[in-house]
Amino acid sequence: MNDIIFGPVASRRFGKSLGIDLSPGRKQCNFDCVYCELKPAKPMDHYAEALPVETILSAVKAGLKEHPDIDVLTVTANGEPTLYPHLAELVEGLEAIRGTTRLLILSNASTIHRPEIRRILQRFDTVKLSLDCATPRCFRRIDRPADSVDLEAIKEGMLAFRQEYRGALIVEILVVEGINDKPAEIEALNAYLRRLRPDRIDLGSIDRPPAYRVAPVSYEKLRELSLLFDPALSVHIASRRDITEITPSAYSDEEILHTLAKRPLTAEDVAILFDEPSQKRLQTLQRKGQIDIRENHGVKFFIPA
Repeated sequence: MNDIIFGPVASRRFGKSLGIDLSPGRKQCNFDCVYCELKPAKPMDHYAEALPVETILSAVKAGLKEHPDIDVLTVTANGEPTLYPHLAELVEGLEAIRGTTRLLILSNASTIHRPEIRRILQRFDTVKLSLDCATPRCFRRIDRPADSVDLEAIKEGMLAFRQEYRGALIVEILVVEGINDKPAEIEALNAYLRRLRPDRIDLGSIDRPPAYRVAPVSYEKLRELSLLFDPALSVHIASRRDITEITPSAYSDEEILHTLAKRPLTAEDVAILFDEPSQKRLQTLQRKGQIDIRENHGVKFFIPA
């Protein structure tokens, strides 16, 4: 039972989170992503083993009793949580015991084309969906999905969900060197995400040892790629890899405002990119009312006023 619950984990974006693993005993997923921290495994369309709902809820109740100050319950899995066959019943049980705790699910979006899955996901306060590529060849290379998974069905399902859902929709893109780090792939993602209009996009890279021999990209590369997205999209650089090698730069007042107009920055970004005098210039511009702070579902961005 203890394997079902993990954490708490302190998150700047979501607060204090308690994780719920719907497949603690084995990897059960319809993807075999090259960057997965779990060992390679053949993709499956259905769970071969499924814990009883009562077992999971019992573990969650014990976790909430031990950690009564939890901000969010995060539903995930060693694999894909929406493949869990009793998800609707589980969510109903979580709603009955969560109190004021928010519900978050982390999904690869592979089943989002199914109306019954979209109805279940609408009951979560926050839904975070992965979309590493918007082109079929790139999608197959990086996510290595089961034959039954169709990228176009995922994209259409996400658009339908965006129309139906009233909570916070976050899209996560994980960049792998040599696969989806090309401008053409980012252009395809940008064109699609302009249609989707998620509340936030988390752009990151590999943090843990991957299943296959692939490499992450640097923070500088993520920053470069982020500038290729439409400025109207809220892009958050989630990775902090290789930042010790970055030398902060000097920015004039005009350069600061121009930079923020192209892509709003978080306080962490400013600390990485700006030298100390430039950080002080930003603070002065903020005091003068030329820069505002916009909070987007737990992430604060500096933006031009």
